[in-house]
Amino acid sequence: MNDLPPNTLIAKAAIDRRLAEIVTPVIEDMGYELVRIRLMSGKATTLQVMADKPEGGIEVDDCAKISQAIGATLDVEDPILDEYALEVSSPGIDRPLTRLKDFENFEGYEAKIETDELIDGRRRFKGELAGVEGNEVLINIEEGTVGLQFDWLSDAKLVLTDELIKEMLRQRKAAGTINEDEFDEIETEDPSDGGEN
Repeated sequence: MNDLPPNTLIAKAAIDRRLAEIVTPVIEDMGYELVRIRLMSGKATTLQVMADKPEGGIEVDDCAKISQAIGATLDVEDPILDEYALEVSSPGIDRPLTRLKDFENFEGYEAKIETDELIDGRRRFKGELAGVEGNEVLINIEEGTVGLQFDWLSDAKLVLTDELIKEMLRQRKAAGTINEDEFDEIETEDPSDGGEN
């Protein structure tokens, strides 16, 4: 189950795949899923780990728990030679789409997809996700519906739209991670209290 295919959007480079093999069991044992992992090296080396709950709605506390568990495991395994900072985050609203099931779960929402090779003279596709057929991701673009083999994809992410924001808020409310009372106070504040002239 933890053997990632050679081309995966969760972990692209060989080192990322090795790290994914180490951290995936840790994350899954805690009840979370690995969305993406990248070892970024610039002036400083950062290991970026993106995780989520299977039903979505990961919180800051969850990220802190994952960070502790991963940190302890990586200290033992020691796969990264340089000193590095560990960054654990949620996928965010305009999340990367890294697994076939992501394209299914977000059917009907707008996405940007890039491919490794030119497909019909282009590498970038922007449109509404139309689900999955076998190993193909379907996307509605101006010219019609296009099927792209998942293996061809080099990058894919949701586009931030009002519909997407509303859906994410609805999910978080359903999961009980938003306290509506906090928002109601702000919305129902009487503007005349501000001393209007």
